Amino acid sequence: MKINWKPGTMIYPLPAVMISCGSDPSEYNIITASWVGTLCTNPPMCYISIRPERHSYPILKANKEFVINLTTEKLAYATDWCGVKSGKDHNKFEEMNLTPGKSAVIKAPTIEESPLSIECKVKEIIPLGSHDMFIADVVNVQADSAYLNEETGAFDMQNAGLLAYSHGKYYGLGEFIGKFGWSVKKDK
Repeated sequence: MKINWKPGTMIYPLPAVMISCGSDPSEYNIITASWVGTLCTNPPMCYISIRPERHSYPILKANKEFVINLTTEKLAYATDWCGVKSGKDHNKFEEMNLTPGKSAVIKAPTIEESPLSIECKVKEIIPLGSHDMFIADVVNVQADSAYLNEETGAFDMQNAGLLAYSHGKYYGLGEFIGKFGWSVKKDK
């Protein structure tokens, strides 16, 4: 039997990502977020939702660009730390031994240790309540060649050891269950 709860955001698991922002090293910052997702395939668009009181918020709003850096089990400590410590008081790149990389299209840095970095330019900021949604165009993706399939050129997400967030806890992704469409595939 199901019981009713008050309305809430119970869509889990989500990716645990580190958002890097800033136009030059003096303002570079990292904020951990899970309120992030895909909006459109063509053109490629995504979003992040950030509380206005966060240190990164005015940096994001002024520069209108950011990088979504996927995280891994190896980056779990840094991912959590960057989410609970403020860039107002800490240089997160230095203190977590993360390397700011050069983006191809925007000024915001990538995180070199991330297996996949998604460069984004903000199209619109929508105030929603506790968070503002930054809707963005994906302008470039940098992928670590260690995770590229040599035959297909595809990025092997499963071998990257990606990190997921579920209601206050971090998890690895677990076992492979099936490929999209496997439930309807006809045996040959």
